[in-house]
Formats: sequence, C-alpha cells, structure tokens
Amino acid sequence: MYAPPRPKPLPALLGLLRAGLRGDGNLLGLLPAAAYRMEIGPLGWSRRQTVVVNRPDLVRHVLLDPEEIFPKSDLMVMALEPLIGDSIFVSSGATWRRQRSMIDPALTMMRVNRAFPAMEAGCEAAEETLARHARDGTRFSLDLMMSHLTADIICRTVFSTSLETRAAHDVFDAFTVFERSVAQVEIRRLIFDKAWTKVPQQQAVLEGCRLIRGHLGELLDSHLAAGASFDDIASNVVAAHDVEGKAFTREELIDQLGVLFLAGHETSASALTWVFFLLATQPEMVARLRAEVGEVAGEEVSFEATKRLVFVRNIFRETLRLYPPITFLPRIAEQATRLGDTAIRRGALIMIAPWVLHRHRKYWRDPEVFDPDRFLAHREAEMTQGAYIPFGIGPRICAGAAFATVEAVLLIARLFRRFDFQVESPESVQPAARLTTRPIEQIMCRVVDRDA
Repeated sequence: MYAPPRPKPLPALLGLLRAGLRGDGNLLGLLPAAAYRMEIGPLGWSRRQTVVVNRPDLVRHVLLDPEEIFPKSDLMVMALEPLIGDSIFVSSGATWRRQRSMIDPALTMMRVNRAFPAMEAGCEAAEETLARHARDGTRFSLDLMMSHLTADIICRTVFSTSLETRAAHDVFDAFTVFERSVAQVEIRRLIFDKAWTKVPQQQAVLEGCRLIRGHLGELLDSHLAAGASFDDIASNVVAAHDVEGKAFTREELIDQLGVLFLAGHETSASALTWVFFLLATQPEMVARLRAEVGEVAGEEVSFEATKRLVFVRNIFRETLRLYPPITFLPRIAEQATRLGDTAIRRGALIMIAPWVLHRHRKYWRDPEVFDPDRFLAHREAEMTQGAYIPFGIGPRICAGAAFATVEAVLLIARLFRRFDFQVESPESVQPAARLTTRPIEQIMCRVVDRDA
C-alpha cells in the first residue's frame, strides 16, 4: 500500500514551533496530531479562539450557515481582496445573493457537454508540448505545465480564446508569489492578531495582483469593445443585470471573471499536479489505467467515454481526498454561539479543513493510503456521509465540480495513454497548504512519448 507524502503531525506546541521556525507559511505544519482524531476542538493556542470542526453534521451546519453568522473568514477576505475584490467567492449575505443571481445564468455555459471541445483543444495543445519535451529530452515543471493547461482550457471556456504562453507564465509566477506572501498565511497573524485586524499586504502581493488583473482586463476588453459578439461565459456576465437593472462595472467584471478564471484553473492545476505525480510513481496503476482507457474508449476519449472510465475517475476522486485543492474553508463567527457542546466566541476562527476531514482516523480506513478503489460502489459502506467535501457543500458548493471532473478524466486518460512521466527526486516532494494545496517546490519531470 502506497502512502504518499505528507508532513508528520506533531503535538500542538511542537507543530507551532516547527511552523514558526520554517517561516514558509505552510499551514499544514500547524495541524496537531490530535486534529485527525477530534470531532471538534481547539487548534493549539492563539489570541483569538480557533476551532477545528470535523464532525460532519457540524461541518454541514457551518457551511450551510442557515442563520448567516459564519461568513468567509476575515483573514481570507482581506487576503483575496486585492485579487478578486468583494466578488462572489468572498462576499456574503445580500451582496452574495445579488452576485449569484446575476452570474448563475452564465454558469450554464460551463455545462460539460458544451465545454468539452475546449477541453479537447487544450489537451491537444498539451500533447504537442509534451511531444516536444520528449523529442528534445527537456525537463519541465509539472506544476507550471498543469497551470498553463488548465488556464488554457478555462480561457477557451470563459473568453473563447486560448491564453497566450507569456501571459500564462506571468499568471503562474504572480499567483505563486501571491500564495507564498499573502498575509493570510503569515502564521504569526493567525496566532497573535485579534479578529478583524486590518492586515497590510506586501508590495510583491499587490504587484502580482495588478499583473493578473491586467491580463484578465485585456481578455475582458475584447468583449466590451463596440460591436463585439461572443457566446461565452464572459459575454453573459457582461450582459447580466440585477433586479434594479444595474450591470457590473468593469472592475466588478474583473472581480467576478477573476474568480471563475482562478477557481477554474488554479484548483484544477493543483489537483492534476498531484494526480500526475502520484501516477508517475505507481506504474502498476498506470498499466491498469491504460487497460481501462483502451477497453472503454479505444482510440478516442469522447465525452461519453469519460462517464465510463470508472478507475480514472476514482483516481481523481482519491487524489482530491488526499490533496484537496482548497485545504481550508475558514469561517468567522460574527456572534457568540455554540457548535455541539463547544461554546464559540464572537470573532472565533472556525476551521473547516478538507485536508483533515479527508484523513480523519474515525471516518476513513487507512486514511493515508492512496487507494482509488475505496470509491467503488461495493465499498460505499466504508464511507462516512459528509466526510468527503473536495468541492464544498451547501449553497456555495463549487459550480464547476462536474466540469473539473470531466476535464481531469479526459486529461489523465489521454496524456497517460500516450506518455510516460518520470519525476525527478520523487522522495523530496512535500505538500504545502497556503491558499491551495501545492508542492513546496515545483515538481520537475521528463516524459517519454510511447507513440514515437
């Protein structure tokens, strides 16, 4: 049984010391060993109350938030504001409801059968790039490749155009700086700051945000130009109006489209980076995957075939369990309340952590083992309802879950059918949790083209 890389859980105080000494903003280092056994409890010591919630019914209560007292955490909102403003990802209450009602019609454009040609086009471009790497024997960053590939696909879906290579590199580099430097992942602030403390952002973060928003603005302006005629997500968001007849301003459009672009490519890139790393180290699973693709799909991985590639789909599902792209779903208590038997103070940070929930000792058999077959129908009895939430739950569940799943199945099936991936120094790969779950250092690869 293969247990892929993870940080070793330590007692709370030692975990705090480790995270502080490393100073790399990796929130996984803060999680004590007890977090993987408790149903609800404190996350070590901090000035503000910080509570880890693992019990599925309590997780559901916080995320459904019927009383509207658990909005997105202040740390997350302030961290993301320079990048996506007060957009649908971080807004709450009436603002969120207005935005969601305006954007929902556009999200129908993400229906998978309609978006599938964009996925195929992106996959074909990736195959050409990988074939060149194989021919030239060059090494490349798996992280960057997946970021470019998923950005290309979401760009084709949202803006009806591919993402120019230089822009893709710019966005990847800027978002990497953003993740590593943004104030949400300054561990000392989690420990010592009061709730709602205003946090200044570093200049590098603000410059990265301006660069990303600049590229999104360029893509948007093609849709705002006089006489522009598109039938895509961006054009539908541009045309959206609220009940009072008001449309989004240009800055608001960049906010909203930025969420769709970043959520549609950064989270998928994170998950696929881990899928390709895991499979590159497990040749027996690759052989089984290729056998299924050959039997089910033949020469063409069609949209209909993706529905029948059960093993490939379960590889993706199991990777999302072990390496959920959104590691934490933090909320803040706007008023004093209770969760189960635990008193929650106003301003408390409520940590819903898919990373912890998906590895909880009570809810999973062999939780650290990479076992795609745990998602087979005959093993459903092993599953704890509500303990698997890679796309969230409730009204804020990821609208692109079906899109991401079909995209992943297509890319895994086609690229592993043709290429052997060879990871350099796989033993040194370790995960980090900042805004998404990424490797601490980029994973370097080479490929062999089996069709050459």
